[in-house]
Amino acid sequence: MSVMKNRAVLRWLVPVTAGVAVIGGGAAIGTFAAADPALPPRSAAQLLDDLRTSRLDGLSGTVVQRADLGLPPIAALAGQASGNQLAGLVSGTHTLRVWYGGEDRQRLALVDTLGEQDVLRDGRDVWTWSSRENTAVHRKLPADGKDLPSAPATPADAAQQALAAIDPTTAVTVGRSATVAGRDVYELVLTPRDKASLVHQVRIALDAKEHVPLRFEVLADGQDEPAFEVAFTQVDFRTPDADQFRFNPPPGVKVTEETTETRPGPAADRKPGAADAERPDVRTVGTGWTTVVVAKLGDPAGLDGAAKAGGTGAPDADMLAKVLGDLPKVSGDWGSGRLLSGKLFSVLLTDDGRVVAGLVTPERLYQAAKG
Repeated sequence: MSVMKNRAVLRWLVPVTAGVAVIGGGAAIGTFAAADPALPPRSAAQLLDDLRTSRLDGLSGTVVQRADLGLPPIAALAGQASGNQLAGLVSGTHTLRVWYGGEDRQRLALVDTLGEQDVLRDGRDVWTWSSRENTAVHRKLPADGKDLPSAPATPADAAQQALAAIDPTTAVTVGRSATVAGRDVYELVLTPRDKASLVHQVRIALDAKEHVPLRFEVLADGQDEPAFEVAFTQVDFRTPDADQFRFNPPPGVKVTEETTETRPGPAADRKPGAADAERPDVRTVGTGWTTVVVAKLGDPAGLDGAAKAGGTGAPDADMLAKVLGDLPKVSGDWGSGRLLSGKLFSVLLTDDGRVVAGLVTPERLYQAAKG
């Protein structure tokens, strides 16, 4: 099975921040790796070919994810509101256990000081379990269901997105060989050519033998340490036993059976209606690493109204409204609004109901907001 072609593998092992998903650009192939007595030198073109043709039959291991995006605790609030610990993985440090046993067998376990949350797939059966709440949700995939769009991504998935569009906006070179999870790795380095991008480099560590990504790092401009990193600390390429993917409800657990009717189906299957009318009008400005997304949400009340409303009876929603209301106010010939800025990306929320976002400086967002 090709690691870079099979979406089930790419999405089920390690969560990756949503900001990485909008990374654009591509590559001008660079030079050979610096001499390392442990590894034969390979060019960037050879490593790219290794990555695209690699195969994975089985895997288990421990993954550590670290995110220091310089953001307010919005991600944690989203996790509280959804009741899903996995939603908070875009901030702080988290340790996960992962298992992969084929296209239809995957498992991810997030363990923290307050409990454990598991996601398991065994054929068409998908289970989520929270030890904190002692609850489980079971659903059956459609007979032709081969993928889980909501499943977390892996270092390989992040690598695929970063390399999806190879063009001259990015220089791809080979970094220093290293050791990750006790295994020798080569390192691919992606560097945006456009200096307006807040991304300084993306580094992908490839297992020298299996050619599977074992570490994925994103460095912000002017920073020496990764703003985002996801890496194996222990990995085993043997196929796990089938028992690892079977869920046995613990005593007293409350099980909810979820049908396909309770979940939103593909866009092609939904009937036109009010929800379609409320979909945001989305356009993009620019290309590559400095692409800016502009979405019209149709909420002219702005953030001030949301922040002042309060008292909705939903504490998490009220807290989120307060956080958004505390964002700094900004204005210009494009209008006025509030700015959320981090190490890797900026988001402008205008008072006339637009969201303008990108891996760029606020000044680039203001330019895009004029259109």
